[in-house]
Amino acid sequence: MSNLVSKYSALDPADAEWLHLLVGDWQLISDLAFADLVLWLPTTDGGFVAVSQCRPSTGATVHHDDIVGSFAPGGLLPQLERALTEERTQRSREPRWFGTYAVREEVVPVLHEGRPIAVVARQTNLGSGRTPSRLELNYVEAADDLMNMVTTGEFPSPDGATGPRRGAPRVGDGLIRLNSEGEVLYASPNALSCFHRLGVIGALVGESLIEVTTELVEHQVPVDESMPLVLMGRAPWRTEVDSHGVCLSVRSVPLTENGQRIGAVLMCRDVSELRRRERELITKDATIREIHHRVKNNLQTVAALLRLQARRMTVPEAKEALEEAMRRVATIALVHDSLSQTLDEEVEFDDMMGRALRLTADVASADVSVRTVQTGTFGMVPAQDATALALILTELVTNAVEHGLSAAGGGTVEVRAERDGAHLSVTVEDDGVGMGEGKGPSGGLGTQIVKTLVTNELQGTIEWEPREGGGTIVAVAVVLRGVTTHDPTA
Repeated sequence: MSNLVSKYSALDPADAEWLHLLVGDWQLISDLAFADLVLWLPTTDGGFVAVSQCRPSTGATVHHDDIVGSFAPGGLLPQLERALTEERTQRSREPRWFGTYAVREEVVPVLHEGRPIAVVARQTNLGSGRTPSRLELNYVEAADDLMNMVTTGEFPSPDGATGPRRGAPRVGDGLIRLNSEGEVLYASPNALSCFHRLGVIGALVGESLIEVTTELVEHQVPVDESMPLVLMGRAPWRTEVDSHGVCLSVRSVPLTENGQRIGAVLMCRDVSELRRRERELITKDATIREIHHRVKNNLQTVAALLRLQARRMTVPEAKEALEEAMRRVATIALVHDSLSQTLDEEVEFDDMMGRALRLTADVASADVSVRTVQTGTFGMVPAQDATALALILTELVTNAVEHGLSAAGGGTVEVRAERDGAHLSVTVEDDGVGMGEGKGPSGGLGTQIVKTLVTNELQGTIEWEPREGGGTIVAVAVVLRGVTTHDPTA
């Protein structure tokens, strides 16, 4: 739609945004009117181009094929031009035939800030030929009121809330018409069923909806502050009504005429099962977070016990082994600490890795000055890969400090990350003494752990090579599991 508007017209951004708001909310009108809606935009050369269309979910469509991007036929042009210049609805005296069925057509000018900017064609398929029911009559009357609001620039409401307060429920879920005092003029069978499940006894017609609902709301239960305004039809918002295990989602669309409120259309839907499942998910998420928190605490306890035991050791090799085990356990604890602070099973790896690298370098370089540098972005890493990746990097940094920088009297370790969707490449580079001519990595426990985690756990590759000017470069390439996006920060 944006491309068509910019290509064929000279609308200013405010007018274009108004058309986007209309298109974002006009499914309501289409369903109430049992009609297709087509938004015709005047072009710079005097014609009209269809920039959007909407089909009803409550009746037969007129256009089985999309007409967006097509130009108005010659027979429709005079009607569209009159609606735009006279700023009032134009109705065809005779139905127009589309193949084997007739279509009743009317065109309505779209006004914004008192100026006509486009035209909406309302096209009703007359092929069914059935007698309208009471429900259909009320639907069409509500659609007429909304179309009149379009001609005066009062629909869509500029005060309507966005996000979760706009949209569903839809017309077929349940519809209630209110007068200006908030009394029920009509309630569809589905709407009656919704309120009967809530606890309403008897009919709703003639009753004040807010009074009926207030009697059902349980005491000492949090209530949405917008509920009275929505149930009286005074605000174009959405609210939820909870009572005795039943939850109704209610959306209000106030009806106005020349700025005066004449009533409202309310749509309602029973979302009890949906809310129950959401509560279960929230409970499960909280349980998972608590588990991660307890695992982190237990691992920190294990690390503290290993540290105490290491202090009592008199054999240097045994003391060093316990300190390495303590460091590895502390790294795993860091991952669970990060998981316990989020609802997602993903870790913000950059911040966590920054803390882990500083801790690793401080522990491994007690007697020399070592600087750690982290460049690039890891992004969000799935929990199933985070622990292995954290252990790999801490082991590589530890090896770089202990075997490369300690002998050189200090230096710098740089961890560089490059992310492309699920593909992650990490380079650990130091400016120490290096591995020596023709030599590879040592066969110690740390190296064995790294190789096993990269090849078996992450199904990746790892390579050691000498650094130009001295030092060592270790390149790790892995494909993260459960990641499909190509956003580097995802």
